[in-house]
Order: sequence, then C-alpha cells, then structure tokens
Amino acid sequence: MEKTGIIFSHGYLLHRTGEGHPESPARLRAIMRGIKRSRLLESERCVLIEPRIASLDELKTVHSSRYINMIREFCRRGGGLLDEETGTVVSPESFTVARLAAGGAIKAVDMVMKGELKNAFVISRPPGHHASRAHASGLCIFNNIALAAKHLIDRFSLNRILILDIDAHHGNGTQEIFYDTDEVLYISLHEDPSEFPESGFIHEVGKGEGMGYTVNIPLPFGTTDSAYWKAVKSIVMPIIRQYRPLFILVSAGFDGYFRDTLSELSLSAYIYPKIFQAIMNSAHIISRDRLVAVLEGGYRTRFLRNIIPVIISRMAGGEAKIRDNRPFFNMEAQRMAEKIIEEVKETQLRFWEL
Repeated sequence: MEKTGIIFSHGYLLHRTGEGHPESPARLRAIMRGIKRSRLLESERCVLIEPRIASLDELKTVHSSRYINMIREFCRRGGGLLDEETGTVVSPESFTVARLAAGGAIKAVDMVMKGELKNAFVISRPPGHHASRAHASGLCIFNNIALAAKHLIDRFSLNRILILDIDAHHGNGTQEIFYDTDEVLYISLHEDPSEFPESGFIHEVGKGEGMGYTVNIPLPFGTTDSAYWKAVKSIVMPIIRQYRPLFILVSAGFDGYFRDTLSELSLSAYIYPKIFQAIMNSAHIISRDRLVAVLEGGYRTRFLRNIIPVIISRMAGGEAKIRDNRPFFNMEAQRMAEKIIEEVKETQLRFWEL
C-alpha cells in the first residue's frame, strides 16, 4: 500500500528561540498532538519517518561555504540574534537542528522518488523559504525546500520542478536561488510585500534562462478565501498544467489564517484543504503523485493542531474535514485583489496561456 510519510523528529524542538518568540517548539508540539488525536498513525495509510541530518556538501548545493561556516561558528559561540530586522534567533543547537530540517526535506523527496512513499509532509523547524544563499532572514536558517529541489535536480536529473509557496510572506530566498533557471518554476501567493521582505512584486518574473519561471501574486491585506481561490484557479492551475512538473513541492505556510498575528491576510481554514486537493489532483495527473509539503510559517498553534492533520489525511486519501468561522469579508480588499490578479495575468501572458 502506498503511504503518506510524516517526517518529524523531537530534535526539531531543540532549536530554541527564547520566551515569547513566535517560531517556538510549541508549534510542532501542537501539530503532533493533533496528529495523535486524529489517529493518523494508527492507520495503514500514514507512517512516521525520522529525518536525517543534511551533509555539509548538500548544504553547499544551495548555500555558500562562508555562510554555512558562519552559522556553525555563531551557534558554537552560544547563538543569539542573527537578523535583527526579522528577529531570526539561533541557540547552540540550531546549526544541527537546521541541518536536520534540511535533511528531512531531502529525505522526503528521496523516498518519494524511490517509491517508498506516495507523498510526504515534513513537519520541521526552523522554516526555510526566506533563507538565501548567504543570508538568514525571516526566522529561516537553511532553505529546506530549495535544498530538496536541488537534490531532485542533482540526484535524479529532474528538470521541471514546481515550488508552490502558500506562506503569507514571499519566499525571497527561494526566489533568489532559482531566479535564473527554468528547472524550477516558483509560484508564490503572498500578502503585499512592501514592508517585508520587499520582494515578490508582479514584475519579478525571473531572468536569463529563468525568465518566465517566477510567478508572484502579491495580494492586498485583508484578502479572503474567494479572491485567493480565484488566483489559484485562474493563474496557478493553468500554469501548472502547461509546465507539467515532474515533482511538486509546497512551501506550506499557514500564517495566512485570519487569526494569525504575523500576517495581514484573512484566510479561513477552509481554503487550505481546497488548495491541497487541487495540487494533489495535479500531482496525480501530471507528476505521478510526486508531492512533498514542507512546513514554513504558521504561528497560531491551535490552528496548526487542527489544520495539518486534515491536510495529511487528504494527502493519504482520507476525507477529514475542518470547521471554522469565516473572517470579515472586506469588499475593498476583494476589489484590489481582483485588480492585482488581472495585472499578474497580463504580465504572465508573455510566458503562459491564461
């Protein structure tokens, strides 16, 4: 029986960020409580997988040697504040834990490619999509999803990989790493990035061989499910059908939820299973079911506890549902979002049929 892998280690809890920090071990503890409560691991459809530590050579496929050495030495000396602007903090154990997070993503894609898993969800921390080749940012140390994509390119010679980023914030690190290649299509739906991370605007479409392989959909503050789904249906899905990825990776951020305090989107719980179902359908039709999701943001622990088991259940072929209240519908945000969607389509028409 094909299984869905849940990649997790108690080692992920050893990355300590300090009291009151939003990216805390409590996030993963809540998720694992939700998984236990859902009894997913008692079924034959899911299996818990221990990650491995990414090698230094693997890290170097994405990050500079100088940066890797800097992180190692900074942690060895006791850690502290790496990036003041975004509150990126490390503890003495964080270098090893960040390597374990990267290794979890790499192991997940490896097992899917070898047929040992149908798909997988990597429940790891620290997150990764803000980490660039040589800079930590946005609570991220190493770019887990970029390392997984690079492993697919180097180890399995795949030349069409999709990274769909649904975190509330633009994955500036992921975009930078793959901005000039057509081997990775990066699509990101995110809130207005003017304040942070100051990248992810509509006109950023890639360069050189990567021209047309970056798709940014920057949505206004207050965007709700209907506009978000319209962007997915009218932009994301048609481009995926045309690109025909050999593997689909999802930067699975859940901070767009309307009760999350670290973003300004107003999404309900209902949008996330809907998005994953659409992506799973594409993976089934186009990518031989090859799909790995890697946890990024999401800081409302109660919501993480409830939503991620539902997503994993869907990935495993179940029909788990979730209940939620609907956020306030902002008509002005809806109008602005629809305008932005049309601007994105106009820009991307140079490269895709929309």
